[in-house]
Amino acid sequence: MSITRTASVPNAVHTRALSRWMVGASLRCILTIAAFGSLGATPGMADVTNSELADTTADAALPRTGGGQSAELLSAFFGLDNALPFLSRLICRGAPGKDGMPVIFSTEIDHATMQAGDFKVTTASGAAGKMHCVTLLPATDAGELRTVLLVGEFGSAESDPPVKVEVVGHLHSIDATLDFRGASVDVTPLAPGPTLVMAEVADLAAQDLGLGQSRTDGDDCPTDGIQQAVRVVWAGGVTLENGGEPGDTERDLYRVTVRAADGTEREVTPAALADLGDGDNNHLLCLDTADTPVSVAFPEGVFTDPNDDLNPATSIAVRPVQ
Repeated sequence: MSITRTASVPNAVHTRALSRWMVGASLRCILTIAAFGSLGATPGMADVTNSELADTTADAALPRTGGGQSAELLSAFFGLDNALPFLSRLICRGAPGKDGMPVIFSTEIDHATMQAGDFKVTTASGAAGKMHCVTLLPATDAGELRTVLLVGEFGSAESDPPVKVEVVGHLHSIDATLDFRGASVDVTPLAPGPTLVMAEVADLAAQDLGLGQSRTDGDDCPTDGIQQAVRVVWAGGVTLENGGEPGDTERDLYRVTVRAADGTEREVTPAALADLGDGDNNHLLCLDTADTPVSVAFPEGVFTDPNDDLNPATSIAVRPVQ
């Protein structure tokens, strides 16, 4: 694989890449850990990061479908090619310089059944990629446990790119009713920008399991005047072009189609934008209406991924409440 980051690249570039990528908490979290001299996973990180190359989860004879749900992979996004920054060693040893690929699941997963050996990446030539570790960080808030970052060697974007991700081990849904073994998805190549992958009405009362680091906790919707929130999940971590978090300008760009009780539909903008400051791929669109959310749209050219690719115009249907 061709190396796209070299030792001559300034440390500031690596720091900026890490703060924008799905390899851990926010940059502040990483710097805090580094200040205490940690060179490996902290207990909080160990809860949601795994480097076992074999599936150690017993076969519980769970189905792929049931209860109105299906265990599927929604997206695999080739985010960085040989470009994970030096500080990613704080997530798992040996990660710097490797590939990074966030994979999105149709439901939240049981992190205790997640091993690096649960995944297989296949390249265009038919070769198997080499897994190194997997982590849920930084998407560890309540309702977010569906994005897994794969770290390893998954081919070259130019000569032999990854084309498919499969779940080959027993990886369970968070409610222990489904097994993702056998699920697969085509890989989005390196060049395209991030898109919306999923939207759902968020359960604002969902229990936070306390996984990861406290600094991976995004902020909440305000309580005054807010009727509900829609969680949107991007294919990978997104920021503004300057690496900053979105604000009111970007909030105004989100368009949510809602349906009233009489069947009429209209577009609204979120009253507030939340789940910010944690470096993950989730946003909460806080709505001041109780009308049923139908779909979410966002215009092109606003957010970038860690490879500095701008998002295309993107839209997604909101999942009906189960």
